[in-house]
Parts: sequence; C-alpha cells; structure tokens
Amino acid sequence: MMVGFGCPVILWLSLAAVQGSVLGLGEDMDRPLIGPPGSPVRLHESDAGLKKALQFVEERYNQGSNAMHLRKVSRLLSATKQLVKGIRYSITVELSNTQCKKSTMLRTCDFYPEIQKLKTEVCLFEVWDIPWQGTSTLLRQKCQPKVEVQQEETNNIVDASTSQPLEDSVELLGQFKEFMVKYNKDYSSQEEADYRLFVFHENLKTAEKLQTLDQGSAEYGVTKFSDLTEEEFQSAYLNPLLSQWNLHRLMKPAPSARGPAPASWDWRDHGAVSSIKNQGMCGSCWAFSVTGNIEGQWFLKNGTLLSLSEQELVDCDGLDQACKGGLPSNAYEAIEKLGGLETETDYSYTGKKQSCDFTSMKVAAYINSSVELSKDEKDIAAWLAENGPVSVALNAFAMQFYRKGVSHPMKIFCNSWMIDHAVLMVGYGERKNIPFWAIKNSWGEDYGEQGYYYLYRGSNACGINQMCSSAVVN
Repeated sequence: MMVGFGCPVILWLSLAAVQGSVLGLGEDMDRPLIGPPGSPVRLHESDAGLKKALQFVEERYNQGSNAMHLRKVSRLLSATKQLVKGIRYSITVELSNTQCKKSTMLRTCDFYPEIQKLKTEVCLFEVWDIPWQGTSTLLRQKCQPKVEVQQEETNNIVDASTSQPLEDSVELLGQFKEFMVKYNKDYSSQEEADYRLFVFHENLKTAEKLQTLDQGSAEYGVTKFSDLTEEEFQSAYLNPLLSQWNLHRLMKPAPSARGPAPASWDWRDHGAVSSIKNQGMCGSCWAFSVTGNIEGQWFLKNGTLLSLSEQELVDCDGLDQACKGGLPSNAYEAIEKLGGLETETDYSYTGKKQSCDFTSMKVAAYINSSVELSKDEKDIAAWLAENGPVSVALNAFAMQFYRKGVSHPMKIFCNSWMIDHAVLMVGYGERKNIPFWAIKNSWGEDYGEQGYYYLYRGSNACGINQMCSSAVVN
C-alpha cells in the first residue's frame, strides 16, 4: 500500500534542501546500534577513545589544509565505533576556523565570533585505531561547506510554490514515490515514511559523490537499498567478520596456473555458473560465495552444474555465525566435516538460522580440501581461467548505490582493510579499454547488471585480491 505524503513533508523537505547535507545526524549517540558482533556502536562525546580520535582528525585535517588558520571541531554530530582488528571510528563533525594561525603555538584557540569568518565545514572521517600498536590511520575524509539558514525579518508573504527549495522537494518526492513503487516499499507510519525520505535524500547525495569521483565507467544512483542508512545496510546485508583478520584460518597456497592468463575469460560462457540467488536480509554472503565456487568446481570435474544449498551452511556450519557473518575458510572446513552439500531443492534457503536438517544420504557434491590464491591480480586471472570461478571478498561501500558499468571507487571510499562482503568472481575482460572483474553477487537479479557487479581490475580495487580461495574436488 502506498503511503500518502502531506504538506508537512514537503515543508520539511524544503528546509532540508536549504540546510544541506549532514550525514549521520541523530540523537541518543550513546545508544548501541542493533546488529551482529562487530557492528557499529554509537558513542557519547565523553568517550576517551573518541576524544583521541577527534584530536587525530583535527591534526590530519590541518596538515592537509591550505588555510592560514587552524580549524577545530566546533560540534560533534555523530560518532560510532566498530571492532575490526582494532577500532574503526566513523565521526561526523563540524569544523570551524579559529583565530590561531598555523604558525602560532598557542594553548587555546578561540573561534571567530563572526559567522562569515567561521567558514564551517561538515566533515565525515573514518579512523582505524590499533591501540596495542599505538597507530591511527585516516581511512576516509569527506568535507563540504555548511550551508547556514539565513533568517531575515520581513512582513512580506512569500509564495512557497515559487521557491527553488520547494521545487527541488517536489522533484525529490517524485523520485521517492517512484522508488517505493518500483521496489514495493511499504512503511508502517507517516513518521517512518518521513524518515526514509530523509535517508533517501542523503543517499542520493552519497551516490552523486561516488559518481563524481568514480574512476571507471560506473553509474551510481537509486537502488533497492536507497532507503537504508549505511549502518542499516551493513547490518542487514554485509559481513563484519571478514575484516577481522585474526579469525581467518590458514589455508594451503594454491598451485600456480600452468600458463599466463588469456585476454579475457567468463565461466558463464562455459556453463560453470548457476543463476543469481538472493541472500535476503541475512549476512550469509560467505555461504553463497563458497557454494558458487563449489558449483563451478563440481561442474569442471563431473560435467554437471548443480545449485547447492547455502541454507545447509547457515544451519549446520558450527564455525560461522549464520546471518551474523562467516568466513569462506571456515565454510570449506565445515563442508568437509559434514561430508558435502545437499542441493538447493533438497535443502532450500530461508534466510534465517534454523536447526540443522542435513542428511548425508542427500549429499550431491563434496570437496576434498581448499586453497588460498595469490594476491597478484594477474596470477588470480590465470588461475581463474584455468581452474574455475573463485570465492573472493571486498569492501562493498560503493555497491549499495551501484547500477551498472565498471566500478572504480577512490580508495577513500573503498579501502582494502574494511572488507565486508563475500562474492564469486566468474570472469574478467575489458569494456572500452577499462579492465574489469565480473562478479556474481547474491542480492537478487534486480541488483546491478542482472545481479552482477563489475569492478575495475588491475589496482587491487576495494581489496578484491585479499581473500581469494577455492575448494578442491579431486
């Protein structure tokens, strides 16, 4: 059922259009976010680690700024931390000019009393802190000028229908309604609809930034995830365990390919890839990545393409955490211990953990061991072309708003340490001289290009080379 929108929504939208973008705004900053272990937790400004991180981002910002005066945090808008082999802080603040020049060494620096000299910016920082090593790394910095609302005393009545912000709001409302219809969205209340509209608006801006800064040929914009915050998207669809490197099981190295990689290769053209699947709102990407790999390995050894059961892993893999995340290395070991995988038909997917219903009599495919591939992309391509689709993982930040084309996000958006999504690499090639990896995703056929994501090949983009593995079927 469609949710109606009245005048209050449009008026609120016009104000939001004037005020500009502030990512991560929200009250109750010390309230934990709901999600799996390793998911973000909101911080209060009194948190000692946050204070240290704020000081760090101030220093890094001023080191990279060409401004004459120092800038300091004038307002904390939101802050979260996430445990990922250290602590990842995500901080949104306002930075404003002080009266201290960079060359001075003063203990206190007051802000300018005049608003026009404050030159306030809204900045999003991501910091990776490893306390036991005493190191901090700035992973991401995005800043934009804060737009102040100008309030003037007047007795004139302004016709709101002629104002530009309202025109923008009507256009935005139309986009949102189109989004709701296309993806069958239904919200429980007017308040929920208003909030989702706000998130949708912020996500349009994020997609626009990705589009402006993309180094490939990708198109970013409205997707079925456009009404989810970054934290909600991570909690529902991604896998925080992948970036906890201390949890990874050591695997045997894969033997090198016998020859160099051909110019292009696609296992879809050779019958080794099953149809696109959908993990739903469950962080089970690790299971889909592994079963896709085994489907390819079984096909190459036995000539039969089977659709194997991810639900068996979600229910029966005691080494991983079902919808809360898992690791391909663990999944291979669990499959060996179980004795194999049933088919999708015999053990169908529900998208939630249930009691294990595995039956050895129904095993349709098995594996003998597993191997880890080289981290060199040329070696990965050669191995893939010779041996079959590869289980891989990557930083999925840009994937939330990906529509088509070859994605090549800047490293500030897609660093190689924050890997949070497992997928299946099925091939590679070039489009208009842009080299790419062809990646089978598990978010349904209505994602990306008929369920596929194309990522730039040759620069280790988004950490795509960090976690490549395969089962071995003798």
